[in-house]
Formats: sequence, structure tokens, C-alpha cells
Amino acid sequence: MNEYDYIVVGSGSAGGIIASRLSEDPAVRVLLLEAGGSDRTTLVRKPGMISLVHQVKQLKKNVDWGFTTVPQRYMNGRRLPYTRGKVIGGSSSINGMIYLRGHRDNYDSWAAEGCEGWSYEEVLPYFKMLESHEDGETRYHGGDGPIRVTRHPPEQISPVSNAFLRAASEVCSVPIGDDFNADNQECAAMFHMSSADGVRSGVGECYIHPALERPGFHVEMRALVHRVLIENGRAVGVEYSQPNGVHRARATREVILSGGTIGSPQILMLSGVGPADRLRAHGIDVQVDLPGVGQNLHDHLFVPITFRSPTALHRGTALHFFGGMVQEYLLGGRWFGRTVFEAGAFVKSHESAPIPDVQIHTLPWAYPTPNQDGPERPDMDKGHCFTVMATLIYPKSRGELRLTSAEPDAAPDIDPAFLREPEDVQFFLRAIRKCRQICAHPALAEHVGDELTPGAQRVSDAELTEEIKLRATTVYHPVGTCRMGVDDMAVVDPRLKVRGVEGLRVADASIMPSVPGGNTNAPSMMIGERAAAWIRGDRG
Repeated sequence: MNEYDYIVVGSGSAGGIIASRLSEDPAVRVLLLEAGGSDRTTLVRKPGMISLVHQVKQLKKNVDWGFTTVPQRYMNGRRLPYTRGKVIGGSSSINGMIYLRGHRDNYDSWAAEGCEGWSYEEVLPYFKMLESHEDGETRYHGGDGPIRVTRHPPEQISPVSNAFLRAASEVCSVPIGDDFNADNQECAAMFHMSSADGVRSGVGECYIHPALERPGFHVEMRALVHRVLIENGRAVGVEYSQPNGVHRARATREVILSGGTIGSPQILMLSGVGPADRLRAHGIDVQVDLPGVGQNLHDHLFVPITFRSPTALHRGTALHFFGGMVQEYLLGGRWFGRTVFEAGAFVKSHESAPIPDVQIHTLPWAYPTPNQDGPERPDMDKGHCFTVMATLIYPKSRGELRLTSAEPDAAPDIDPAFLREPEDVQFFLRAIRKCRQICAHPALAEHVGDELTPGAQRVSDAELTEEIKLRATTVYHPVGTCRMGVDDMAVVDPRLKVRGVEGLRVADASIMPSVPGGNTNAPSMMIGERAAAWIRGDRG
């Protein structure tokens, strides 16, 4: 059995950072296990390819676990695709590259619930540590971290996106800002992105590959972890399989699970750590009865509204897509080398909201209709379009993740219980009307035409509720299934140590008590930096 100081399970947004940081010490041996394959592919590295990956199922299966939710009772029984990265870099290798941290109150609320060390001012240094922003170091940004953060060139932004900022500013009484991650999230602004010079700035690219020459850093791909090996209440290693057989590796210091909101609770339960009755039902010996494992699953949802737009610079055609690809490869600096998202806004759906509760994503493209649930490629308007996505960032609904088998390759039941709480539906009714009001503003008159979907004729609460159930789609930001806290339902303590098991931590989006108000990749990377610092500190 090979022996290491640390074993990290999962090379994604948190795990890849932890493994890389720990391996900076030449005296330390680190094993990083990844169930997927290499990210050294155009599908991952070239930002514009993400649209093709998500639309072409044959390509997607090369980098995705292929999960779907269980039928969603409150969304017409739909089984939603639940894309999670199965590749070096994890979901940072297949996300939309929007770089957001959420609202400062999100982290202060974690601290107020007993999670010491997680207030906004305490996590800000770790956000800055991971980042190399094009503006250089400031109060809110880092200037020399591994992840490169950039903006769109102003001259290449669609006119409709610029007009959206003016309209959102006037309708919602918010300023036109420059940075959602600075002192005021409540504004309309262009998104920053984790890509630079035509290359995705993911964890594989920026943390793992630069560390591969270190003598103590070992990466194993196509390595499916079966369970954590626990002896006398302590994690001592892991069992995993590769195409050439089953292996075991020993950890003399710690095992760190960074399998994400789906993978980490699944591995814990397969290891005998979780709700005792459910584990016994699958014939799993109970090591620690932790009822919170797999609970508290929640996620962001959006409803797309697509308009005809003569000033959107893009079209959903093969010719436009491959033309952009060729221009990027020949000339560089083109749209194919950046995220497809341009303008956005954080606003309040009602006056009494204490902080912005609506995130508006926009795309200078059409959006697949009515959703992406089926096995075939969905319909997509091929004309010039502008899509406004009303996004629920603070859902009330909570679901769970359950084992379906004691076999490690059996997909778990994933039930986010979308829209179970009526308050989430009421939110969308307000948010959709707010987005329509923005798009009817005179600033957008020459930029936005007919509403193609769901259609301007759908106006009543009953009609819009039908459309919400049909069209609402995950933003792929699941969190919470190994919740951090100090109560009996917490899975990990504020230093991310699993309750009841020595030498075992979880560090990824699953530990978030509640989802931040914004895209979750940057917070997940921050968790990786925060965890790595604690692990190194505990070692002395």
C-alpha cells in the first residue's frame, strides 16, 4: 500500500487548490485522486467550447458525470440535467467562467451561525490570494494569484448589453457599476471572468499543472474512490479503483474529501458516515451516525426570457460558432476566447429585501427552449437574440442526496426539491415581471424586439407559474450536503473536520451552510485556499 502524508479526493475548485498548496512543501507527499481524465483538451481550455460541450451530449460525457435529478415534483416531474465536472479541474473546467463572490452578508451570516473564521473580512484575504486581477492588487482584489480574472474588451460587447445596463439602472434605481465583487453588489455591470488570453483560467490550468514537477505531488486519474478507510475512529486512507484494478493508499496525516456537493456526501455514506438507518438499509457498516450527511441540498435556479435583438452580436448557428472559433485561433482576442456572458445586475425583487435577492444574467444569444432536459439537442432560435435570466439566488427550498446502492459507481438520488416552497415561485413571479419591465424601458427600445419565450401573452400568475415549472433550470450551483456548523445536523466543524472521525475533512461547496448570492466557483476556490491554510497550520 502506497503511503502519503495527505490524500485529496477530487481535483476540482477546492480539492485541486488544496493538493497544490500542500505540495508546495518539498517534505510533504500528496496524492490527488480524480475520477475523470485530463483537462489538456480544447473542450476545456478554449472558453468558447463550453457552449458546444453543453449542447452536444456525445462531447459532454467526456467531462461530465452525467447526473440527473430525480423527477421534480413541483416542476412537472422533470428530471433536470445536473452537470458536474468529471475531469482534472472538476467543475472549474466546464463552468461559464463568471467570477463572482456573492454578497458580504452571506459570509457574515455563516460566522453569525457559529462558523468562526468565515466572516467576509476573514475570507477576503483568501479570495485575494487565489486571484490575479487585470487591475492589479486593490482592497478587494489580488494581483499575483494563480487564477487570472479579466473583463470583456469594451469594444467587443454587444450594444444590447450596454443598453441593458442603462435600463436596469433606471428601472431598479441602482448605479451602473464596474465590479460586483467590490464595495457594492447592488448595481448593473459587466461580469468579470476567470479566463485570460483565450484560455480558461481553471484550477487544473492554474494550480495543478504548475505543480506536477514537484517530487512529492502525485496525481492519479480515472480513479473512482470507493470509500475512506477508517480504523479506530480515524481516517487512515482510501480505497479506489482504476481500469487496472482496485487499489488502496494510506494517509499518515489527513484525508480530504473534495468531491463536491454530490461526491463528498456519497463517499462519506459509502464509508459508513451518515444517517445510520439509511446506511444499514444498503448493508453498510455504520462508523459514525451523522444524520446531516446528504441533507440541506439547495441550488440556484433561473428562468430564461428571450427577445429578438438586432444589436446582439451573436447567433446560434454553426456558421457563427465555427467562424468565431477560426477567428480566435487565427487572430486571438475574439469572443470565442471569453465567457459568453456579458451584462448582469443584482437588484431587489421587492423594496423590503435587505440585500439584492435577484441576480440577472444576460446572454447576447437565444436560449434553448423550453429546457435542456431531454436526450436530444433542444431547439434554439438561430437569429440575433438577447436572453435575460431571472435568477433565484436565495432559495427557500431544501432537498437531499440519498444513496441508491452500496456500489461506488451507482449514481445517487439527487433531489434538490426545486420550488417546493411556494415562496420560491412567488419570487419568480416578481423577478420575471421586473426583467420584463427592464426590457420595456426606452433605453432598450432599439435593441429589444418581440419576446420569443415564454412569450408576451403569458402574463397572469397562473400562466407564468406554468412557464416557471416548464423552463426553470439549475445554474449548476448545488451546495450544502456536508453542512458546516456547530449544531447536531452539521457534518463538519468550522475548520471542516468531519464530526466523529479524526484525520478527515471535507472542503468544497458541500460545506456551505447556505448558498452565496452569486456564482459559486470563486467561493469554492476560496474554500480550497482557506482549508489549505488551516491544514498546514495544524501540521505546525
